[in-house]
Amino acid sequence: MNSHLLFPQIGKVIASTGSRHFPRHLHDLIQTHLTIDATHIRRIRVAPACSPQVEATLLSETVFSAGEPSDAFDDPARLHLARRKNGYHYEITVLRADPRYGFSATERSRLEAISPLLLPMLEKHISALQPATLPASEPESLEQRFEERLRQTGIALSEREMQVCAGLLAGHTAPQQAERLQLKVNTVESYLRRAAIKLGISGRHSLMRWMYGELSL
Repeated sequence: MNSHLLFPQIGKVIASTGSRHFPRHLHDLIQTHLTIDATHIRRIRVAPACSPQVEATLLSETVFSAGEPSDAFDDPARLHLARRKNGYHYEITVLRADPRYGFSATERSRLEAISPLLLPMLEKHISALQPATLPASEPESLEQRFEERLRQTGIALSEREMQVCAGLLAGHTAPQQAERLQLKVNTVESYLRRAAIKLGISGRHSLMRWMYGELSL
């Protein structure tokens, strides 16, 4: 896995939450781990077992690697990721057009390894699409989402520590952040180390998981 490709893609996915660009960026992120031809995302409202209502698909969208789908997608090879939360079922399905080239156990493990990151991001994206969850003025920024996450966990960071973490979530490297914040690279890294200690994390992956993982109440 090439981390130089991975982290900018993660930043693009996070920054596009709630926009029409999200499915494409999610697809590109998954492609840093697997060779795929399409990514399908879906949310379903799951009716309680005692309810006469049937499940209702509330969102369904597919992104293809190149151009429009061909007849080969009539019977593709596929892998599923899914989670159920608060009466909703969230799904990410990755596909290969030719069923002869199925996914190996190693590839399945690769996808499952990043599922704690992908599925919460899908949930956040769909939540941001709901009109009732949007502020009256404009959609929530990445920095605002990060500050809200800090508030939920009761952790206090300095302004610089928050700026560095938000930049990291957006896919910026330490040199890029140093230029953006007009600081030295080692100063940026120092702020990140301090924030990591307070957050109880160890690096980029841990920060992503902390941002989009479940709260421990």
